[in-house]
Amino acid sequence: MTWTGPHSALDRFLRYVQINTESDPLGEGTPSTQHQFDLARLLGEELQEMGAADVVVDNHAYVYATIPATVGHDVPTLCFCSHMDTSPDVTGANVKPQVHRNYRGGPIVINEESGLSIDPHNQPYLEKCLGHSIVTASGDTLLGADDKAGVAAIMDAAQQLLGHPEIPHGRIRVLFTPDEEIGAGVDALDLRLLNADFAYTLDGGERGSLEGETFSADGVEVVINGVSAHPGYAKGKLVNALRAAGHLITLLPLDKHSPESTEGRDGFVHLVTMKGSAEQATLSFLLRDFDTDLLDDHFEVLAAAVAKTREAFPAVEIRVDREEQYRNLGEILSQHPEVISRATKAIQRIGFEPRQGVIRGGTDGSRLSFMGLPCPNLFTGMQMIHSRKEWVCEYDLNLSASMVVELARVWAEETEPGARS
Repeated sequence: MTWTGPHSALDRFLRYVQINTESDPLGEGTPSTQHQFDLARLLGEELQEMGAADVVVDNHAYVYATIPATVGHDVPTLCFCSHMDTSPDVTGANVKPQVHRNYRGGPIVINEESGLSIDPHNQPYLEKCLGHSIVTASGDTLLGADDKAGVAAIMDAAQQLLGHPEIPHGRIRVLFTPDEEIGAGVDALDLRLLNADFAYTLDGGERGSLEGETFSADGVEVVINGVSAHPGYAKGKLVNALRAAGHLITLLPLDKHSPESTEGRDGFVHLVTMKGSAEQATLSFLLRDFDTDLLDDHFEVLAAAVAKTREAFPAVEIRVDREEQYRNLGEILSQHPEVISRATKAIQRIGFEPRQGVIRGGTDGSRLSFMGLPCPNLFTGMQMIHSRKEWVCEYDLNLSASMVVELARVWAEETEPGARS
């Protein structure tokens, strides 16, 4: 690995996480929250200051920029992408990052008052960060490493590439997106403006990880219509939609087809939200599996519960709407093996054996791949995401940035006339 200047990833990360970019699943339009523009505009300004070309912050809070090629031969245009928003699962407002320097082992207390801590007993990855700085929040918020770790690593790599034209690479596009956490990360993306051939999201965990598969995903909305009546005079009149909803939920198995009982390549049915009143209840479900065909099996589990609920509550009306969300990006990447093989080589160059895995979830890369931009996922080091115990190691941030630089170099070398992949 050749890195010719100091890393800036940690300083950038500490700045970025203090900017609230929480997305909102109930928000209208893209971005779902206007404060995501605060980070988008800052990133645009920093990219311009470091000398990037074609910097655009558009009306939907997407940030685009170009790192011009330093070689004369044709190299496919790469895009490095991370999302700016943080999960609404835990508040991302007023994040106060803490840097625990020169970690020596044992628990790290995040909040003295509450006793919140991270411990290698249940976070064994901490042992791989001995001697390095660990960043946490203060215990009142998430940290935002998902995915400001990726943002910081890409910005660090961009500064390195722009400042050192002796590093051989083709044309590179930088992309930062809003609303990934609510499944809308590329809803308003201008693919023609992006104008790239292949992409990599930096939205992964442990160093060395390289993920070329995601779940395939559908969403299902179940609307139960009952009949409202004054509870004092409800006999023979009230048909309680909430009771029917509760009955439906109890029919879903806990020992299989559920997130609580599955791991690895197993899929599931997951109740995400339930809201309503005695008159109407709405339940939102996720269907997930690595095998797209098996989504139908999970849907049948839900459909059977709906059918039994109709039998138990014949006076309710139940509507079921199913919608495709995204598909396993491995279906696309299998047609472009060089995208994975070159990432493998870049990770080896920074001193690690790649660990290929699958994502029990989705990324912007899932939809980008099916939009014509094959896009696996690379590590940033983020841990315990979407929680008050979220943390990241500075060493991993730096390694992630170094990997981006090496990956750009690998593509340039292996597309040079006469080169062998």
